[in-house]
Amino acid sequence: MIKVIIIEDEKPSARRLQRMLSAINIEAEAMLHSVSEAVSWFQNNKHPDLILLDIQLSDGLSFEIFEQVTVKSAIIFTTAYDEYALKAFKLNSIDYLLKPIDDEELLVAIEKFKISQPENHDILVDINQIKRLLVNPLDREYKKRFTIKVGMHLRIVETRNIECIYSENKATYAFTSDRKNYLMDLSLEQLEDELDPLKFFRVNRKFLVHVEAISDIISYTNSRLQIKLHHFSESDIIVSREKVKDFKKWLD
Repeated sequence: MIKVIIIEDEKPSARRLQRMLSAINIEAEAMLHSVSEAVSWFQNNKHPDLILLDIQLSDGLSFEIFEQVTVKSAIIFTTAYDEYALKAFKLNSIDYLLKPIDDEELLVAIEKFKISQPENHDILVDINQIKRLLVNPLDREYKKRFTIKVGMHLRIVETRNIECIYSENKATYAFTSDRKNYLMDLSLEQLEDELDPLKFFRVNRKFLVHVEAISDIISYTNSRLQIKLHHFSESDIIVSREKVKDFKKWLD
């Protein structure tokens, strides 16, 4: 029997979800209604196999839970967010249920969890990436250009002209379509947060690539992919095995 908890600030909704679970022979171990209540619960209880998690809670966003405790559980988000926001979950291979929740959709999500999750259920969720992707592009301005110091000069580099950004020897470089490398002041992680996630994808620990710079994608060893860009040829760009599924979704 899988262990499930519900985190939902609207108590009638939480009770309805509890009844829906009970109808498929799953008893919710706990119903929590706020960030503070959830943090306290996780600090004092064995973590469940699965969390049914609403994004907006009474005292803040549910992401704040993960900033205070390391949660080792699979997650199914229950959300009323729009279609763009749901792309965040798809890119992170996380399931979601759109409110109002349908009985059949809940059953399908639970069955998918049972089939796909590892036995120990230790799930590492990239919460920061989800938070970035949940920001509607109409509400957030991503970087369109960088001002980069080159010797005694300043160069304006448009992000649309950047083929890839990569790290090498503890430094970060932007490679542009005119075959130039620019030393960046920010780390790869910081730049990833500044760039439009619909345009740039972190294919591995070393590379961020621009979708419009991709000229070819080739099957590679160990179920990986090799990316060819229009002009960059200084080293191979390999989509790491754990990123392949999300990379394909990103391309779609």
